[in-house]
Amino acid sequence: MSAAKLRAFLAVAQHGSFSAAARTLGLTQPTLTTQVQALEQQHRVMLFHRRGHRIELSSVGQQLLPIARQLAALETEAYNLLHDCGELNRGELKVGAVSPIHVIEMVDAYRRSHPRIEVAIQLGNSAEILAALENYDIDLGVLARFHDAPHLTSLDYARHPVILFVHVDHPFAGRDAVPLAALHDQPLLQREAGSTTRLALEKVLREAGITPRIAMEIGSREALREAAARGIGIGAVSEAEYIPDERLRPVRLVGDPACTETHLYCLTERRQSLLLRSFFDVASGLCGAAG
Repeated sequence: MSAAKLRAFLAVAQHGSFSAAARTLGLTQPTLTTQVQALEQQHRVMLFHRRGHRIELSSVGQQLLPIARQLAALETEAYNLLHDCGELNRGELKVGAVSPIHVIEMVDAYRRSHPRIEVAIQLGNSAEILAALENYDIDLGVLARFHDAPHLTSLDYARHPVILFVHVDHPFAGRDAVPLAALHDQPLLQREAGSTTRLALEKVLREAGITPRIAMEIGSREALREAAARGIGIGAVSEAEYIPDERLRPVRLVGDPACTETHLYCLTERRQSLLLRSFFDVASGLCGAAG
């Protein structure tokens, strides 16, 4: 089984068509089709279901896809190591993140240290970033929740308190901080289920036996800010993600009982990769300033 055939299979799986895959690899479509068919015939399996102009992965193809991605990533790492003699003169890193705040900070510092390495950023929710990491679609993941799994290696990057923000006419607006108990029976704007900020605040409220009124559930920080600016309720956000607005006032919770965290992840089996190691080294140097 040749690497070229696996690359052909992977390209078709990723692009969803033989013609697009052929263009990506710089091959003619008949050549690429022949490579995929040869792989199928060699092992007497069907990797794709052909339905007119549409193709879908077969069950065998679905099982092969993550392995092919892993092999492609290892092939790239081997090439970078041999071609550049370990000097990081060339390469590409794909970084996924749930929020732009810290990943931009990391990538900016990394590009200054290693200007010849290309870095691409992909944003998504925690489930999407974890799946992309495990499927080798990205090399590194920046997540706001700790995931304890043996196949993942992490760096604790930053920790920030959850703060409130209210309309300038709200009774809390004239105070620097309020106790957690002050939220009892107050109209609270909350993020969607699964939000790290929501989970952190709900945990401390539940432990303290405090029950706010949920004024509205909102799926984005921008919409949450607008709702608070209209006086609909009290918003909550990680301090690092608060954007000043003349219509709003930030208010801390006494003792900072709720916090969010940022962690950098990679697959444990890839932690000693030269490229990934170089990114972890840069991020480690930023930890003190980010925390």
